[in-house]
Amino acid sequence: MQLHDSDVIVIGSGMAGLVGALSLAPLRVTLLTKTADLPGGSSNWAQGGIAAALDPADDPIEHAADTVAAGAGLTDPEMASLLTAEGAWRLTRWINRGLPFDRKPDGRLCLGREAAHGAPRVLHAGGDATGRTLMADLSARVRAANHVTVKTRCFVWDLVTGRQGVTGVLAHHADTGWVFHRAGAVLLACGGVGQLYRHTTNPTEATGDGIALAARAGAELADLEFVQFHPTALAGTRTGQVPLLTEALRGAGAHLLDEHGGRFMLKAHPLAELAPRDVVAKAIGARTAAGLPVYLDLRTLWAEGGAAQFPTVAGICAAAKLDPARLPIPVAPAAHYHMGGVISDADGRTSVTGLYAAGEVACTGVHGANRLASNSLLEALVFAERAADAILAATPVRLGPVALPSLPFILTPMPQAAAVAVQAADIMAEAVGLLRDGIGLSCAIAALEALETGLDQVPVREDHAAIRLSGELRNRLLTSTLIARSALARQESRGAHQRSDCPDARAEWRHRQRVTLTGPAPQIRVASPRSPLPVM
Repeated sequence: MQLHDSDVIVIGSGMAGLVGALSLAPLRVTLLTKTADLPGGSSNWAQGGIAAALDPADDPIEHAADTVAAGAGLTDPEMASLLTAEGAWRLTRWINRGLPFDRKPDGRLCLGREAAHGAPRVLHAGGDATGRTLMADLSARVRAANHVTVKTRCFVWDLVTGRQGVTGVLAHHADTGWVFHRAGAVLLACGGVGQLYRHTTNPTEATGDGIALAARAGAELADLEFVQFHPTALAGTRTGQVPLLTEALRGAGAHLLDEHGGRFMLKAHPLAELAPRDVVAKAIGARTAAGLPVYLDLRTLWAEGGAAQFPTVAGICAAAKLDPARLPIPVAPAAHYHMGGVISDADGRTSVTGLYAAGEVACTGVHGANRLASNSLLEALVFAERAADAILAATPVRLGPVALPSLPFILTPMPQAAAVAVQAADIMAEAVGLLRDGIGLSCAIAALEALETGLDQVPVREDHAAIRLSGELRNRLLTSTLIARSALARQESRGAHQRSDCPDARAEWRHRQRVTLTGPAPQIRVASPRSPLPVM
């Protein structure tokens, strides 16, 4: 095993990881990503954009109000205000540094409107290729940064902790094998959980690693039951990552249709297609679960030049041999974003000394039970910078001699591990998806735990693909079980968490659920947010 020293380790190469790494100069930063190159994670796939109150007619206070309203009673209003106020000026600073966004002929920023936003405040880059455009720019900056060392094809097996908190991470590199990366500060920025489900808009690397790493290190987690399903993924038989049809399409005038060509959302919510995501996803999901098709009608939008405005969507449709100008496009919900995660404060600190979190893996209280569209990239940017500021301001941790961690055993090797991952995703899709109930959740927990119990452990091999697959399976099963247990404990329906046996929101459940891993079973307890929330 090799030993590598850094001041800070950043795990993940999405928006939070890249911004965090750039913001940590002049400290020596090692950025670890399991992808083959920069960037990684879901940020690169973002179509819609990044929300910020930059229009003179808009106000961060109004943006915060929309964020709280979308959060179904669980958003921390102080954190929402921090996000929107700082988001406006921090994003402006990045724009002044050259971060590319679409502009009108007169030079003003193009601002779109998306569901549950009260004003046009969503910035785009490259039309609907916002994530790809911004991440390419940030990746180039990271590659050029002298203080950042990037390690690709690197799977982080575990956080390593000591009496003083985090002391580093144990990772396996495709080129050099096992490495103990020693550092007094670690920034978790390794994304979400979409690949725990049968259908997701997330890329293959989104396997819940960050939550599992933090849980095993003793960190406190929260709101794990709240998994947001994007209403309009391209429907089909394909499993794994499915193409996303951005919410901005509905903001630009696209409509949802039933099998008869009727706009069923008009009866579902006063805002129709622009209702909060949980409302739209639930309405579509109820129809698809009954075997009824749902379509996104882009014909009017395409007649007005929509293909040029949304080139990514145009390419998705062309690849699927669909013509949006002629026929509506079949859609269905898919796992998209995790509101829960590792509890972090306004400066990214977690309950484990030296461990910070930012981006989708973190739970700041900003999203509550249902994320407002296009707030995720803003949250990643704001809290990655705040975490970096806190790390820079902290007294440097001087690590003395640290014993090298033991090499682990890996779980059932390929192809058995891949088959078990598929089984786990099927369990999550059937019982821990859009609509849940107590019996189904109890069965899912038992099935997930049986899968884990049935795995064999074999001595570690220098086979990077097998080690990554085994480690991801280990993380998948733990994170899936934590989500299912949290969903079973919350006996109500709220935001993205819907239970057929507890169909109403209940005032006594207007609290966060905090989770810690204690021994073989997680401890789940209900605790109030940092700031009191008004009674519903």
